[in-house]
Amino acid sequence: MKKLLPILFFFFVFSSECYSQFSPNIHNYTLAEYKAGNQNWDISRADNGKVYVANNSGLLEYDALVWEFYQLPNETIVRSVLAVDDVVYTGSYEEFGFWKRDEFGTLGYHSLSDMIPDLISPNEEIWEIVSFKDKIIFRSFLNIYIYDFENVVQLRPGSAIISCSVVEDDLYVSTLNEGVFLLKGERLESFYYNDLLIDTKIISVNKFNDKLLLMTSLKGSFFLDKGTLIETDFNINEQIRLQQLNAFSMLDSGDMVFGTIKDGVYITDSLGVSKFHISKENGLLNNTVLGQSIDITGNLWLGLDNGIASIDLNSSNYLFNDVSGKLGAVYDVVEYKDNIYIGTNTGLFRLDKDEKLKFIEGSQGQVWDLDIIEGQLFCGHNEGTFIVDKDEFTSISTHNGGWTIKKVPEQNHTYIQGTYSGLVKFEKISGDWHVKHLGKTTVPSRFLVFEDPHTAWVAHATKGVYRVHFNENYEAITEVESYLDKGISSNYNVRIYNIRNNISFKSNDGWQKYEPILDSIVPYDLLNELLGKDSYIISEDNTDLFALKYKNSFIKFKSFDDTQEAFFLNDLFLKNRYIVGYENVSKIKDSIYALNLDNGFMMLNYTSIPGVSLQKPKIETMSINDIPMRISAIDDESLGFKFNESIALELSSPKSLNHFFEYSISEGEADKAHDTWYKVEGNKVEFSNLIYGDYTVAFRSSDNAGNVSPVQSLSLNVYPPWYKDTFGYILYLFLAVLTTVLFYTLHNRKIAKEQRIIKVKYQKEQQKLLREKTLENEKRIVQLKNESLQNEIKLKSKQLANNAMALVKKNETLQDIKKDLMINKDGFSNYYTYKKIVKKLDNSIVLKDEWEVFENNFSQVHEEFFEALKLKHSKLTPKDLKICAYIKMNLSSKEIAPLMNISVRGVETHRYRLKKKLNLENDISLVDYLLNFKN
Repeated sequence: MKKLLPILFFFFVFSSECYSQFSPNIHNYTLAEYKAGNQNWDISRADNGKVYVANNSGLLEYDALVWEFYQLPNETIVRSVLAVDDVVYTGSYEEFGFWKRDEFGTLGYHSLSDMIPDLISPNEEIWEIVSFKDKIIFRSFLNIYIYDFENVVQLRPGSAIISCSVVEDDLYVSTLNEGVFLLKGERLESFYYNDLLIDTKIISVNKFNDKLLLMTSLKGSFFLDKGTLIETDFNINEQIRLQQLNAFSMLDSGDMVFGTIKDGVYITDSLGVSKFHISKENGLLNNTVLGQSIDITGNLWLGLDNGIASIDLNSSNYLFNDVSGKLGAVYDVVEYKDNIYIGTNTGLFRLDKDEKLKFIEGSQGQVWDLDIIEGQLFCGHNEGTFIVDKDEFTSISTHNGGWTIKKVPEQNHTYIQGTYSGLVKFEKISGDWHVKHLGKTTVPSRFLVFEDPHTAWVAHATKGVYRVHFNENYEAITEVESYLDKGISSNYNVRIYNIRNNISFKSNDGWQKYEPILDSIVPYDLLNELLGKDSYIISEDNTDLFALKYKNSFIKFKSFDDTQEAFFLNDLFLKNRYIVGYENVSKIKDSIYALNLDNGFMMLNYTSIPGVSLQKPKIETMSINDIPMRISAIDDESLGFKFNESIALELSSPKSLNHFFEYSISEGEADKAHDTWYKVEGNKVEFSNLIYGDYTVAFRSSDNAGNVSPVQSLSLNVYPPWYKDTFGYILYLFLAVLTTVLFYTLHNRKIAKEQRIIKVKYQKEQQKLLREKTLENEKRIVQLKNESLQNEIKLKSKQLANNAMALVKKNETLQDIKKDLMINKDGFSNYYTYKKIVKKLDNSIVLKDEWEVFENNFSQVHEEFFEALKLKHSKLTPKDLKICAYIKMNLSSKEIAPLMNISVRGVETHRYRLKKKLNLENDISLVDYLLNFKN
């Protein structure tokens, strides 16, 4: 039954006609996403869900979330790829081998061609890889290489090899000019030859009922039945001849997939009747299919000349795409009289039975609403309201902006429309429509619902909601009540619905409803709980099943009837195509709905929406401080690492769709509940700066609709830092003991040192006292010596003075004698005797030697008095020094005169001159100056 769903869908919706621009869900992957070469030569999906692509630059791996790129050791192009179990086989330029993950989870390459280096032909490339029984077959145009997991054997037919096909237990090898061969053991046996197949590229050999089906590149398709070659009657033959077939696949349902060089992919039923043509015109990135593969879930993967594509062949949801841009943003879709009408921002279009999109002339401009009213198709337009009949577009109202139109309850042929300028009445009388603006309010009314036959609610984009009352015959509005300050939580972006006779409001803050008893708007807890505060209805609100749009870009179909299971439309590739704020789901018929999109729309079949499948994440790689760890360590009871280290994990869930990863971390055992989940950016998560202890980390796959997968848990043991570990505690104990010993030792040393210091201090004090006593004694001795010297000086001074006085007396006596002789010189008989006596007296009065003796004695007494005086007063003469010495001895002028052998007046005169030489002021005595003169 599932196999018939796509066919039945088209029969029911499009009256057995196939619309060529409709296609299954297509997800394109651009070069900007996978970041490698533009050409993708082959593609294969492993049983674990990962997709591998043979790319111009190397090998691509896709885990449904992240693309990884791997390069061959020789950095050459990869021409073919095949994923078998957990091994990925690739063929390239003069090279083939396999990729396998090591114990650290790293995908590494192992060459098989190195086993037969002498057999590889120059410039040979491996274009195809197939799995046959317990062998892997690598095909180039020249050779076939058979790998039995131990050895590689080469086989070479006489003609170029075009393809290898596995049919049940046989491997068919198709050549360019020598027909088809069968592989028998390690040799090729001729199976079929026909001149018609000479110089023919046989793309594949397949089982078709009890016959073989041969697909060729340019000659169409043939049945081979009991040695007879018969051309098939497939309708697709002409197309594959014209567009050059390059790849062929058959689904379990019998449907066939034709990948062409020139015009994308054709999908037919088992009779060769075209169901879909998927090309650049309706969503494919590129028309050249280089490689294709159908995975175990029935998804079609395409390697294109520029890009990669995934096509969901199992879904009964189909897209109508217009890549030309003529269609524009779609606002409403309706089926009317076997035609589909599409209202867009550029006008109204009709999709006819000839599979052509036709523009309705005169409909240029914004189309807001399409409704079938009393058997006629109404078009709410920017320029007014029109009736559509096939290609005729007839105006019945000039009131701009027909947003929505609702039937008046309990009234026949009467409708109210919300427009840019308020409310307009439409009434059908005698087959004609009569239109009247109801006045009173000019509030732009995009949302309109009836509370009862004479009361309606309208919403303004920024000014809240209004309650409108009509008169009996709906000729006028009697009252407009503003509920701006009556409980509405927000006046912006308010939507109004009548949900099971409850006037319900959806604003930015959640759901509310009108409470007639209070005449106020109150929170609607039931809808906030059932529908969610972040959702709003984008379908008709008076049906059991309605569509909800959520902020996370997913659409949910839900019913208040618990027997009807809700389902999600969570196609991430559609999120950039929503007409934000104007999303609309129109019911076409029964379980068929149309979702408006940018440049197209999607047909949804409620009865065949697949369930959400999210798989438990798998930990692919793990490293601690950037050092890879063995994946087997994950299976241990607990994974331990040091306190200051960080752990990085790489996750994958390749069988999950439109998912992301979340993690939760908690302390303690694995069975502890995880309350807080954190989103992982990409597929890598790193934990660092964890305090020491045991942790349980849980990972899960999630989607925007809130669905989650089973949890993958990982136990972590962060070792305590060394200073909180056994070694640390031993060290602390050692340090404590060492500190105690050191403290005891140092304390004893301190006490001994203090005792020594006290002893030394006492000794020093004793020595100081002795020194002071000694110094005191020495000072006393010096004092006594000084006193003795002073006494001696005084004595010598007295002696000196006595000597000076004696000398004075002697000189006076000799002067007196001289005077007496001079008086009595006549008494001498001999004059010469007299002269001789006088001369002796003169020599005795002033003797130089006596002065030197006196000067020496004077210097000893007065400590070099002369040297100091001459040093200070260098102009003093010897005579000046003499008189200074006599004055220093405190001799008077009278006493000095005889010593100088001059008169007393001469002494006074000399003293006056001496005072001038010494630069003494008048008030300074010469005697005081010399007596106090310091040496």
